[in-house]
Formats: sequence, C-alpha cells, structure tokens
Amino acid sequence: MISSLRGTVVHIEADSVVVEVGGVGLSVAVTAQVARAAQLGDPITLHTNLIVREDALSLFGFEEREELVVFALLLGVTGVGPKSALGILSTLTVPQIADAIDADDDAPFRRVSGIGPKTAKLIVVQLAGKVVASHPAGTAHQAGGTGAVPAQVVQALVGLGWSERTAAEAVARTADAATPADRASVPVLLRLTLAALGPARKESVGG
Repeated sequence: MISSLRGTVVHIEADSVVVEVGGVGLSVAVTAQVARAAQLGDPITLHTNLIVREDALSLFGFEEREELVVFALLLGVTGVGPKSALGILSTLTVPQIADAIDADDDAPFRRVSGIGPKTAKLIVVQLAGKVVASHPAGTAHQAGGTGAVPAQVVQALVGLGWSERTAAEAVARTADAATPADRASVPVLLRLTLAALGPARKESVGG
C-alpha cells in the first residue's frame, strides 16, 4: 500500500497530477483544490490511497490526512465509488462534511455531481458519528447532533437481525419522510422504520 508520497510535480490536469518520485512519474487523482494549487517543478507531499482492481491500479492523493480518512469512509458507503468520493472532497471541506452528517442534512451531498438523493441520504446515515473534523478557531461544532440518531437506529436493526445495508437503506427512506422531531428521536425513528420494513426481515437475513 502506498500511503504517502513526496516528489516533484511534472504534469498537471484538472483532476490529477503526475509526481516524479525517484525518477518514476506517478499519476495521482487529486481534488480540484490540489490541482489548482500545484505548480510545475514544485515539491508536493500527498497522503494517498491505492485502489487495486483487476484492470487498473489507481492512486488518489490528498493534502491533509483527515481528507484521506474521510475518503476511505466514503468508499464504505453503498453507491459511492472512488471518483464520487473524490468529487465530494473537491466540493466540500471535511468540516462541511462533518457538519452536514452531524445535522442529518443530505442537501450538500445532493449538490455534488454524480450523487443522487438516495446515495446522499445513505452517506448521512452510514457515516453518522464517524466523521470528526477539526474546525478553525472561532467556529463552533456541536457533537452528537441528530445525525447520530439514524446510526443508532441502524445498529439497533442490525441487532434485531437485519443486514447493515438493508437497515441503512430503510432508515434513510424513513428519515427522509419523517418530521424533524421524529428524526431526532431514536425510539420514534426505530418504530417508524420497523413499521416500514414489516415482514421483510426474513428476506433480509436470508431466511
């Protein structure tokens, strides 16, 4: 695993840079911010994630380690691939992502190209309580917002026998239709989700 690299920028595109390390040029997919800031001939240090597939090795690089951590978390969300995750981090800062998830607000993710309403809601539900970002001095960040409620409901459903994916999707649908007050209450959101799931339990756990 290539977890970081330091070298010289030898080529720049809108969404990637080529970094020469020890005489070898490595193509790295980067956020729009990194691409704009990069200068030919300048040194650059990136925290990286190597995606290994049968037909390709793809390297994704980030200026800050917390961006790399959030990138890995986004890859764990149903429907989010490397390009979509990179697009999110090109559009939103880590504090903005953390605040949106904590507030159970999927609107910022829906504004990202390639992220639909269902995937946006899943990001909020599946990453609730997992994204913690340092905020600039003078800004407030309240932990334990309503975003933690869906995550607790998902875990409760998993404990009752549903798969995490089925539970997350069900909670996302229920939360989307629920009132703000209902979304803020674990017992209420759990009851509503159970009612929506109905007899689907046996199918979800494979009989």
